[in-house]
Order: sequence, then C-alpha cells, then structure tokens
Amino acid sequence: MPGDKHKKAIAWRFLTKGKDIDMHELGVVFRIIDDLTEVGKENEISKIHSVTLQLGEVSGVVPSLLTDAWKWAAAKTELMNGAELIIETLPAVTYCEDCKSEYETVAHGKICPNCGSEHTYLLRGNEFMIKEIAAT
Repeated sequence: MPGDKHKKAIAWRFLTKGKDIDMHELGVVFRIIDDLTEVGKENEISKIHSVTLQLGEVSGVVPSLLTDAWKWAAAKTELMNGAELIIETLPAVTYCEDCKSEYETVAHGKICPNCGSEHTYLLRGNEFMIKEIAAT
C-alpha cells in the first residue's frame, strides 16, 4: 500500500528522534555493533573506547552518514556508548588489462586514462573492515 511506505518513514524518524540517518549506513552500523558485541564477549571487554574502520573510496558507504549513524546507535549500547569512530579512507585503484597500468578510479572511472581501454577492473577501494578496536 502506498501509505505504508509513508508510515514507515514517519516511524523511522520517530525512532531516530527526527534525525536524518540513512537506512543503509545505519544497517552497516548495526552490523558493526553486532560484530563488536561478539568480540567483546569473546574477549571479556567491558568498554570500547574507539573503533577504526578502513573504508574504500568506492565502497558505497558515505562516511558522514556512517558517523551520524554510529553516534546514534553506539549511544544506545553500554559497551560502545561514547566510543569514537575513526574512518580511514582507502583510495580506489583500477587496473587496465591492455596497457598494464594502475590509475585512480575516482578521477578517471572505468576508461583507462593511459590508453582509453575499457578492459579494466577495480583492484582496491571497495573495502570495508574493522582495522582496530581500543578497549578495556
């Protein structure tokens, strides 16, 4: 029903107290929190102070939205309340099969700036991983 989508949006804004938090990034943050909760249990961690993520330039995650979602969601947990989220952005690099060169993906896209070939593929830049956790 068309009205259901609107009701869900209103309910979502109510749950986030009117803050605009992107659903995709919030889902990512929930996954990170689940993973960190598991690590906390396995290692008898009582408090996480900071989390460092490595985020590829073309990972599809917007760092500012991820940070907003983190602040909102982490504050709701005892383990991560007040924990800082540190994001390291990893550059996207594409490889050209024809001229065997590497180039910056964001600056040039799929077409190789050296030879004009479309026979290219992403080498790195779509990563999303937890690099480090500072905890007690």
